[in-house]
Amino acid sequence: MTTRWLQVMLLSMTTVIAAQGSVTKAHFGTTPDGKNVDIYTLKAEGIEARIMTYGARVVSIETPDRNGKMADVVLGYHGLDGYLEDGKGSNTYFGAIVGRYGNRIAHGQFRIGGKTYQVPKNDHGINALHGGTVGFDKLVWQGKEIPGGVEMTLVSPDDDQGFPGTLTAHVRYTVHHDALRIDYSVSSDKPTVVNLTNHSYFNLAGDQGTILDEELMIPADQFTPVDSGLIPTGVLAPVEGTPFDFRKPTVIGSRIHDDNAQLKIAGGYDFNWVLRGKTGEMKTAARVYDPTSGRVLTVTTTEPGVQFYTGNFLNGSKYGKDQQGYPKNGALCLETQHFPDSPNHANFPSTELKPGITKHSTTTFTFSTRAK
Repeated sequence: MTTRWLQVMLLSMTTVIAAQGSVTKAHFGTTPDGKNVDIYTLKAEGIEARIMTYGARVVSIETPDRNGKMADVVLGYHGLDGYLEDGKGSNTYFGAIVGRYGNRIAHGQFRIGGKTYQVPKNDHGINALHGGTVGFDKLVWQGKEIPGGVEMTLVSPDDDQGFPGTLTAHVRYTVHHDALRIDYSVSSDKPTVVNLTNHSYFNLAGDQGTILDEELMIPADQFTPVDSGLIPTGVLAPVEGTPFDFRKPTVIGSRIHDDNAQLKIAGGYDFNWVLRGKTGEMKTAARVYDPTSGRVLTVTTTEPGVQFYTGNFLNGSKYGKDQQGYPKNGALCLETQHFPDSPNHANFPSTELKPGITKHSTTTFTFSTRAK
């Protein structure tokens, strides 16, 4: 009786551990200023994700195709040196948590309480992009193992890149069955603005070719058109009758070269879609299907928007894990977020964070397969 009870208990414990995922930690390198960088490997049934402390980045995600063959479905580098070198030039932000403000702020300026703040204009010298010249992607976060994952913590001091207030950010990565979940938590001691997101580049074929043959569905009736600097005009435009209508699964490459002024500005897709449902409620943001491998990626989020980007600035010069270079449209990003330039648009969901308030958001990347 006792032996049988122990067997059942051990089996139950093993099942729970397998569902939550196992976690291991290893040294990944050292930054030029001598900071140690660690990498955490998170394993669960149907998924293995590696997260490093430099930029709190997703380094790899391995999932099976329809035949059970595992492959890495995100772009990046084998070693820390690749990420350090990447950040010196045309930064791709591979896998990083970008902030304080993910996406763009017009002219790097915003106002809080009647005071104007200036963030470095690191996007062609015109606008601020992903938090400025030294954003969260270039900083070493503090990692701590948690059940099924890792918690990354960063304290950004007052006036960091021009943003007011000491901001404390916690980002939790956990795996469960076939999903990677990201939980964000931020607080500040002064009024500030914040918009954290993850900047992983996905290629469901397993880092092969382009994503133009993959099918995408985004359940959004509106998107935010942009000016020549990729700053939203403030209009919430309907997707009906445009190349931005992904309410039904659509091959990404089928309309990317249409004679459309917005597509020409961005050189492809690089826009924010307005998701259905309330901010703070979990909702589907996107679903991607790769017909070659059969892999399906479903993105859910509590955020009000998602930035769909088709790797328009990849040009083969970024030599990744297989040293083959990443071509234009070699991957796609689905950055769950508040809208770009929200601090300068009163009609957009607010990104202001007041002292004494802790903001939370959640995004999940769930992988599955589909038969031919």
